[in-house]
Amino acid sequence: MTAVSDQRSAADASAGELVSRIAEQISTLVRDELALAKAELVAKGRHAGIGGGLFGGAAALGLYGLGLALALTVVALDLVWPLWLALLVVTVVVFAAAGVAALLGRRQFAEATPLAPSDAIAGVNQDVDAVKAAVREGRTS
Repeated sequence: MTAVSDQRSAADASAGELVSRIAEQISTLVRDELALAKAELVAKGRHAGIGGGLFGGAAALGLYGLGLALALTVVALDLVWPLWLALLVVTVVVFAAAGVAALLGRRQFAEATPLAPSDAIAGVNQDVDAVKAAVREGRTS
């Protein structure tokens, strides 16, 4: 009988060792996957930061380019009109474009408000009312 019990305890010990090894390997695997994910996110964050900086630089250069284009327009109009009139015309056109953009932006903001998803809320309210009506009528399915 002792030989049988020794075999069972050896089998139990090896099963325990296997469970212990599996737990260690799973733990190591999870740690390694988390480290890989962290490294990947750091690299992507670095690229996103550099990309954002480059977009900001492009926007600044674009604004300088727009300013130069406006100055060129004034100089070109100065060949035909007096300088004061050329500046006045370009200034009025720029402010008119800014006003149109502001009005269009205001309209877009008005369409976006209120921020609550009113169509979805209305749908949920209809669903709740339908369920309440079904419960009152005694239907459950």
